[in-house]
Amino acid sequence: MESNVMTTYKDTTPAARVDNKTLNKMVWRSMQLQAAFNYERMQSAGWLWAMLPGLQKIHTNKDDLAASMTHNMDFLNTHPFAVTFVMGMVLSMEQQKMDIQTIRSVRISTAAPLGGIGDALFWYTLIPITAGMTANMAIDGNMMGPILYFIIAFGCEMALRYGLMYWSYNLGTKAVSMMTAHAKEFTHAASVLGVFVVGALISNYGGGTHLGISIPNGQTVAEDGKTMVDVFINIQEYLDKILPCLIPLLFTLMCYFLIKKKNWTPTKCIGLFLVIGIVGAIFGIWGGDYTPLVPVPWNVVA
Repeated sequence: MESNVMTTYKDTTPAARVDNKTLNKMVWRSMQLQAAFNYERMQSAGWLWAMLPGLQKIHTNKDDLAASMTHNMDFLNTHPFAVTFVMGMVLSMEQQKMDIQTIRSVRISTAAPLGGIGDALFWYTLIPITAGMTANMAIDGNMMGPILYFIIAFGCEMALRYGLMYWSYNLGTKAVSMMTAHAKEFTHAASVLGVFVVGALISNYGGGTHLGISIPNGQTVAEDGKTMVDVFINIQEYLDKILPCLIPLLFTLMCYFLIKKKNWTPTKCIGLFLVIGIVGAIFGIWGGDYTPLVPVPWNVVA
């Protein structure tokens, strides 16, 4: 499809500012960000659903709208309360009909860090503190407990959604002129930041993947001066000395090769990982708190 390969919009004339009614509609739609959550594209379907009213206002050319909807279905994972900050920024760039790759780079480099920031501010701070205070009221039979919890949590969420949407949208329209003056440099910087973000995601999400293989090195040592104990080599410790999180990195590069070179779908890659995980657990290849079902010579200390 043409929309999959377009790098610039056909109609490059900047569109008029999106009206407040449309922005408000996008804010309420953003509450369904995770309604179609999946491990292939994470929140992308909910993201496109929230962005669609604004995109339809901006792109009157059907081919441009198709291209915009296509690239807005890219992988996305951010905090649901803070997503409107990214939406406002991207919407302003769409309004100015900026280069599609630049919009993509800004979206991923802005959305990913917000996930960690939002988790720290809300899931680890606001929600536990609010729940701790109102739960005691509920336990004492006070009906204001759950009501107050809803008012505080939902009120803070909606205030943040509205505030970030309007702030980032207004900021984006003012910043677009500066971006376009140095478009190549900005795209390169955003792409580099995106690479750093992807690297951090590999480490955070795949850091628990490690080998459980240990082999004897042929030496024995005396324990308590009496018992001779074999000395084992932990393969994972040697890999960590070469490059920490090497196994997750190799898996990521394997997925990149399969998707880009062999035209695999992300769903096929997920299925492959399931097979690798199950087979590896059976034969004791992966480290974990379990006993391999099949005894193997390399897993002598499992």
